Amino acid sequence: MPLVPGETRRRSHNWLTPLLDGFLSEHLRRAPPSELLRNRVLVGTSVFALVQTLLYLVSEPFRPAHVPMMAVSLCYATVLVLARRVTSLLLPGTILCVTAAVCLVSTTFISGTLLGGTHATSMLLPVFAVYMVGPRLGLLITAFASICVGLGHPLYRTYFGGDLTPLSPEDFHNAHISAALALMGAWLLGTLHSTSRDAAQAELERTLRSLRESEGKLLSVIESTDDLVCSVDTQKRIITVNAALRRTYLAHYGHELLCGQDFFANMSPGFHERWSPRLDKALSGEHVRLEDEYEVRDGVLVLDVSLSPIVGAEGRVTGLTLSARDVTERKAAEARLRDMHRTLVDVSRQAGMAEVATGVLHNVGNTLNSVNTSVGLMKDQLRSSRMSGLVKAAELLREHAQELGTFLTADPRGQRLPSYLIAVTKEMEKERETLLREVSDLSESVDHIKSIVCMQQKHARAAGVVERLPVPQLIEEALRLQAGSFESEGIRIERDYADVPPILVDRHKLLQILINLLSNARHALLESSTPDKRLVIHVRLDARERWLLIEVTDTGVGIAPEHLPRLFSQGFTTRETGHGFGLHSSALAATEMNGRLSCTSAGRGLGATFTLGLPVEESPEGRLSGGRPRGR
Repeated sequence: MPLVPGETRRRSHNWLTPLLDGFLSEHLRRAPPSELLRNRVLVGTSVFALVQTLLYLVSEPFRPAHVPMMAVSLCYATVLVLARRVTSLLLPGTILCVTAAVCLVSTTFISGTLLGGTHATSMLLPVFAVYMVGPRLGLLITAFASICVGLGHPLYRTYFGGDLTPLSPEDFHNAHISAALALMGAWLLGTLHSTSRDAAQAELERTLRSLRESEGKLLSVIESTDDLVCSVDTQKRIITVNAALRRTYLAHYGHELLCGQDFFANMSPGFHERWSPRLDKALSGEHVRLEDEYEVRDGVLVLDVSLSPIVGAEGRVTGLTLSARDVTERKAAEARLRDMHRTLVDVSRQAGMAEVATGVLHNVGNTLNSVNTSVGLMKDQLRSSRMSGLVKAAELLREHAQELGTFLTADPRGQRLPSYLIAVTKEMEKERETLLREVSDLSESVDHIKSIVCMQQKHARAAGVVERLPVPQLIEEALRLQAGSFESEGIRIERDYADVPPILVDRHKLLQILINLLSNARHALLESSTPDKRLVIHVRLDARERWLLIEVTDTGVGIAPEHLPRLFSQGFTTRETGHGFGLHSSALAATEMNGRLSCTSAGRGLGATFTLGLPVEESPEGRLSGGRPRGR
């Protein structure tokens, strides 16, 4: 791998850092970066000074001046020994700075140069002292050097040092006073720099501490959540992964998910083909929200997945975060809820059918009592009829048909026959009137049964129970049936419900219309690329036309103008997976409730508004209230 400029320089000095750290104690090696740098400077300065002093002693023959140089070498060696044992820089730093100050002062006095103490290199002493031991001890060391240079050396040269030529006494004293003031000035500048540096370092440490605390809290939240969280770099390698994802990955795939591995490692080609475009989309700067299903060892795993790009300081995407929530149980609960809803609808329909059957049987049973009574009376009347006597009289007449005159005048039975026929005729007339009356009653009862059956048949064709309902409450029921879908797909729902009265409607039909409209809006929003996915529901009252209006507005893909006239036609749909039945059945249901269903749209990509209007009626007090739809 090629090295960038600066990295070569860092690597070329890699040998020096371990060498310097070798002179430090374990405690000093574990110091913060700024303190560790100061420790290394202390050791490096001591080593350099010690080596320089030893070279001087070796290169020159022994002379009396070697004795103080040996003492100085011993001081430098002592600093190195202390640095290997102590836990604080104060003592070895003080020894080093005091030794340097003593060397400066001694050299000034011993040197034959009149202006030795005024050399610019003397300015290093106060700066180095402030850096090593701090402003207070540095002030003592600097003050010592300043007094010696500004006062001691001039007095020594004036009274004991001999000739000051070529300088005048005034110039000599001014030069040393200026040097003493320069030393104090250097101490002051070093103190200002040290103070500002320490303040900046303290602020940096506080910032780092705050960042660490925030990072710790964030990591604690991420590790404690049951959501699956990881981050991926632009090369699609795993950067971080939380414990929940590790456990899930290990449980379902049988091996560990490691940081640094490729996102698609150990995955099937189908997974790579499905997920690669999603990652590319997130790495391009877009937020991605989706639901995905996976076949795992113990069944199907359904995840609600969110992909968010990580944007750097310059606005460049440096990676992405992936968070996924296991919604398998929720999806199963939604499926159970849908099954329960269908079951409840079927049970409700069966209960309605049972109620209708009970009413029919009750009404028909009451009518059948009258039928049974009429039939019994007619049966008794026919059983006691005079018809048998009339048959016997007709039989006598047939036997004496050849001598009918003689039979009627001479035979006693024939003489009684005319009066008997007259009496039987009167009785038969009464029987006829009674039977006619009973037959009429029976006919009326049968007609009543027919009317009951027809009435119940019409009621069954109405397919619902009309009840007074608050429309916002029914809208909330429809929303609850699909709340999970809207939430997981990032759709924001806005409600604007006016104060409207309850109306008499068929709950089942109105609920079915609302569910179809909400489902239609959801699909339109999912197909749209707009980031502002909103579903707005308005409920208001049009007092002028006596309509209650329900408006469902979405910011989805919209509807082309040429499609609007055919929107509610059976079989017409603009979706590839649509069947063209939902809006058609909703429009029919609205018409059956004497309402109306319409749609408006400004065009493709501009959303759409579906408006359901239901009739209301004016109460005797003059207020609009829900009324039974006409034609019921």
